[in-house]
Amino acid sequence: MAPPLPKRRYPQVGRTLCFLAIIMCTSSVARGQSTEQQLQQLKEQFETTTKQFEERISTLEQQLEAEREARKLKDASAEPEQATQQRTKPTVVQMLGKPQKSELTESNQVGAKFQGQLPSEPTYDLLREADEKIAKLQEREGSFEFHGYFRSGFGLNSKGGQQVAFEAPGAQAKYRLGNETESYAELIFVNNWVNPDRELDKAWFRSEFLIEANTSNSENFANSSIGVGSDQFRVREAFVQAGNLFESQPSAKFWAGERYYRRQHIDSDDFFPLDMSGYGGGVEDLDLKFGKAAIAFIGVARPDLATQNGNMTTSRIDATVYDVKGPLGFWGVWFDYATAKGGQIKSTSDSNQATVTSVPSANGYAYGIRHQRLEWHGGYHTFLIQYGTGAASNFSGPGIGTTIPTPSPDTAKSKQFLATEQIVLQPNDKFAVMPIFLFQRLKNLNTQNEWQQWVSFGVRPEVFLTRHLSLTGDCGFDHTNLPGSYEGWLRKCTFAPQIGADRKFFGRPVLRAFVTYANWSNGFRGLVGGVPFEKATAGLTYGVQAEHWW
Repeated sequence: MAPPLPKRRYPQVGRTLCFLAIIMCTSSVARGQSTEQQLQQLKEQFETTTKQFEERISTLEQQLEAEREARKLKDASAEPEQATQQRTKPTVVQMLGKPQKSELTESNQVGAKFQGQLPSEPTYDLLREADEKIAKLQEREGSFEFHGYFRSGFGLNSKGGQQVAFEAPGAQAKYRLGNETESYAELIFVNNWVNPDRELDKAWFRSEFLIEANTSNSENFANSSIGVGSDQFRVREAFVQAGNLFESQPSAKFWAGERYYRRQHIDSDDFFPLDMSGYGGGVEDLDLKFGKAAIAFIGVARPDLATQNGNMTTSRIDATVYDVKGPLGFWGVWFDYATAKGGQIKSTSDSNQATVTSVPSANGYAYGIRHQRLEWHGGYHTFLIQYGTGAASNFSGPGIGTTIPTPSPDTAKSKQFLATEQIVLQPNDKFAVMPIFLFQRLKNLNTQNEWQQWVSFGVRPEVFLTRHLSLTGDCGFDHTNLPGSYEGWLRKCTFAPQIGADRKFFGRPVLRAFVTYANWSNGFRGLVGGVPFEKATAGLTYGVQAEHWW
C-alpha cells in the first residue's frame, strides 16, 4: 500500500493578507481618508479575501482527499498480485514485467535478477490480465475429472516361486480375492468442456479418455531391460458425450467414439456377463415416461484377418429399455443384432504355397432380461438371464463383448445361454456378505461345436473389527464340462485381513494380506495351477495387495 499523502500547509496565506493590508493602508493615507474609514475598509476587504481563501482551501482539501481514496483503492487491488509476485517463482515475474526499484525488498529480490531484461513495468492492467488468466485456469481445472481403478501386489506359491492363479478350464472368470497375479490399472481422464455445471438452459459436452495398463508383476521395465515381458497398454475409451440438446429430452445423452458400453459386472469373480464395448455411437437415457431407453451402433475389426473386402468386422445394433419400475424393483430388456461380412482369406503356408479359405457371412441376435433391487438391505440384488446366437452369441467374458471369434463356416451355429445372480447384503456396519451364482452353456468353434457347461457359486463375507480394520475372505466352487476334453471341479478359499478406509463392503482403498488355498479334481490335473502344481491337485499361495477405485 502506498504511504499516506502528507497534509498540505499554506503559510503564504498570512503573508499575502499582511501585504494586502499594507498596500490598502498606504493607498488610503495617500487619499487623506480618516483612520476610522481606513480601518472599516480594511476590515471589509480582509473578511472578503479571507472568505475567498477559505473556500479555495476547502476545495483543495476535498480534491486531495479524493486522490487519497483513489490511491488506497488502487493499492488494495494491486496487493494480492504483488503478494503473489513475491511468493512465486521468476516465471510470474517474467509475465508481469520488471518491478520498480523502490519496490524491491528481501521478499522479492528475485525480481531484481531480471531488471533490464523485461519489456515493461508491472502496470495495473497487466496485473488484472494475470488475475483473469489465473481465474480461467481455475475454472478449467474445476471442469476436469480424474477417475480410475488399480490393483497391485506380489505373492509367492508354496513351492517358492511367483504366485499363480487358480482357475478352472473352460471358466471365463475366477474368484479374484487373493487370486490375482498381475498389476492392473484403468486411468480415466474426463473434461467437461462446455457447461460443466450442467445448467438446465444450456447444452453440455464432455470427453472421456481411458488408458488400460496390465503388467505381469515381473522385473521393473521388463520389456526394455531383458527383452521379454507381457506388459500391455491400451486405449479403451476415447469418446465425446453431449446432453441437454433438446427441450423435449433434457436427459438424453448422445455419444460417439470408443467406450465401455452396457457392461454388467460381478465383482467377486471379476466377470462381465454382458459387455458391448467397442467403437461407434448412439444415444442413451431417452425418457420413455415409464423408463429409459438407449440405442447404439457398435463395431470392431480383426486387423490380423483380411478378405477382399478388407479387415474382418462385426457390427451390432444394440437397443435397451431399462429402469422400468415393476414388481420387486427395476426391470430392463435388451436386444442385439450382429452381422459379420464374410469373404476369402488368403494365407501362406510354410512351403510358401498360398491357400484360400472361404468364410461365409454370418449374423445373429441376442436378447436378455435384467431385474434389480437397488439399496436393498444395505446392498443390492441383480438377476440377469440372456441368450444369443450366431455372430451375436459372444456377449460374455471380461472385456471381450465385441471381440470377433475366429471365422468359420460354423459361426452361424454358435449359441450361448447365461444366467447370473449376485447379492450384496450389509445390514449394519459390522458385517457384509456377497453371494453369487452363475450358469452358462455355450458352443462355438472354441468348444469344437460341443456344448460346454460352467456352473459356479461362491460367497465373500467381511467382518469389520474397527473403522479401518476388517477380516474378509471368499470361497468359490466351479464345475466345468466339455465332452471329450475335460470335466471336473475346482474349490478355492482365501483369508485376508484388511486395512481400509471405512466400514463398507465396497469401501476403498484397502491394503490386504492374503493366504489362498485351492484344490481340484483329478480331471483337472495338469490344467490348473501352472508349472508349480501341474502334477498336483491342490495348491497354496500367499502375498499382499492394494486395491483402489475412485
